[in-house]
This record gives sequence, structure tokens and C-alpha cells, in this order.
Amino acid sequence: MATATQSKAFAPKEAPKLNPPKSTPISLSHLAKCDGNSPSYPIYVAIMGKVFDVSGNTAYAPEGAYHIFAGKDASRGLALSSLKIEDCRPEWEDLADKEKQVLNDWFTFFSKRYNIVGQSPARWPVVPAAGANVKPDRVRRLEDV
Repeated sequence: MATATQSKAFAPKEAPKLNPPKSTPISLSHLAKCDGNSPSYPIYVAIMGKVFDVSGNTAYAPEGAYHIFAGKDASRGLALSSLKIEDCRPEWEDLADKEKQVLNDWFTFFSKRYNIVGQSPARWPVVPAAGANVKPDRVRRLEDV
């Protein structure tokens, strides 16, 4: 959670009009299509499972400096301040507290600039063991990922 000082530090010069965050499930295959390489799709970047629409920022477009993050959950790469393709993945829970704080700072930065349009499978409940008492609408299936 961001402190009052961090909230001010990460605030954009001009606050954009943001829509309320959505929790629409966005599959990994759909997220991958939102990488800026097709004009038919927006450009999305996911952080800790939350999917941000960064379409208006050319830095995430195919020739942009941060295109590596487009169409992916870039949590680990952001936490490590890395532009290496192998670091651009959703796993971040094993990182040191310092890197987790960097990731939280990035999340705060994005949340003040871009609409949250959904969530990736990293945030979906996992399929339960056979016989578990879980409502079907609270379960993800492999074909959704």
C-alpha cells in the first residue's frame, strides 16, 4: 500500500480521468494479442495480475522503449527494473522485499495513469481438487489460460 508521500510522488502532472477498475478475466492468450502489433487490439500491460490499458502511451508500442512489457504480465521485470525478455513474467512472490517495494511503486505509478481493464489468470482462483465445494463461476480452467 502506498504512503501519502508515495502517492504524491507518483502522481502525474495532470491527473487523467480514469474509469473504475474492472475485474473482467483476461486470458493469457488474449493478453498476448494486446502487445501493440495489431491495430485491432489495444495495448495492455499486466502487473501482479491487474491488466492496464496503456494504448495511449507510445513507449509500449512496437518501437517503444517498454514494448517488451506489452501483452504480458511484466511484474518480475518491473520489480527487477529489467528489460530482459526472460524477466518479463508474472512470478514475483519469491523476490526480496526491496524488489517487491519497487513492484508496488510501479503498480502505484500505473494505477494513477492507466485504466485497469481486467485481471489476468495470475489473479484467478485455481481449479480445486476433485470433490471440493466451490462455485463453478469461481474456477479457472486450462482452456481459459
